Amino acid sequence: MTAASLADRVVAGDSRSVARAISLVEDETPAGAQLIRDLYARTGRALLIGVTGPPGAGKSTLVDRLTAELRRRGQTVGIIAVDPTSPFTGGALLGDRVRMGAHHADPGVFIRSMATRGHLGGLARATSDVALMLDAAGKDVVIVETVGVGQDEVDIVRTADVTVVVLVPGAGDEVQALKAGIMEIADIFVVNKADREGADHLAHSVSALLSLQTFAPGAWRPPIQKTEATTGTGVVELLDAVDRFRAQSANLRASRQRERQTMRLRDLLAREFFRHVERTLPPEELHAIADGMAARTIDPYSAAADIMRRVMASAPPKPTLAS
Repeated sequence: MTAASLADRVVAGDSRSVARAISLVEDETPAGAQLIRDLYARTGRALLIGVTGPPGAGKSTLVDRLTAELRRRGQTVGIIAVDPTSPFTGGALLGDRVRMGAHHADPGVFIRSMATRGHLGGLARATSDVALMLDAAGKDVVIVETVGVGQDEVDIVRTADVTVVVLVPGAGDEVQALKAGIMEIADIFVVNKADREGADHLAHSVSALLSLQTFAPGAWRPPIQKTEATTGTGVVELLDAVDRFRAQSANLRASRQRERQTMRLRDLLAREFFRHVERTLPPEELHAIADGMAARTIDPYSAAADIMRRVMASAPPKPTLAS
């Protein structure tokens, strides 16, 4: 199957072709890159919802309930569940996918588990491109559930149009859990397992921290929604909050899309440059430079500058108008 025919099958929503396309993208193959080229102009319609929070907050169960409500509203859903990497196979542990088994037979739902493969920040490196594939396949909503790594799990804001931060009472010092970037990325806070003791206190703590922030007149202020994912309580209200955010924050979402594409471009440029370095310099030379840094005979900045000079010297000349 050619890349063009596979792209057409993805746009038609063929599940097997979507799965194959995602595998090509995950493995960072040339065919995967060509698929992105073929499909990119046919994307940008899906709403990307990021669901993040600490382990044990009930993110997977909440995503399952959100999916059921979205399907009840007639919307198709793609789910990217980012799982820890198996130390044995290198693949995803699939724990999140097990909790969403009710949707496996639904043709309007596509679920893909992804392993982090050592990538930090709660997402896999290819998460953005996989979301792009599901967008191209015609999914109305793409939900990205992060692996759940704690305070530094903020990469989701570079992927999602709306970020839902899920918290749970009884998980220790709430203020400690809420500080740093996790407070800054939330568009909507969810206090899940709201039937537990301490849920009201946690909601009050979040509200108190939000009161310390300055919001411009008319700017979106993250609401605090209480849910019980196991019973579905509060899920309708959560999706209503997502709809309100979507309606009121067009400029913010446009700004995020520009930032998302800028970060993606920087990431691709960095990877392509390092590949060029590896093609230009033999492995033994790179090892020798690393040995020199370890022995303190050369500093990292000088080493990087030397590599840059040698790589640029090996670049082909720029084409002239005559050529």
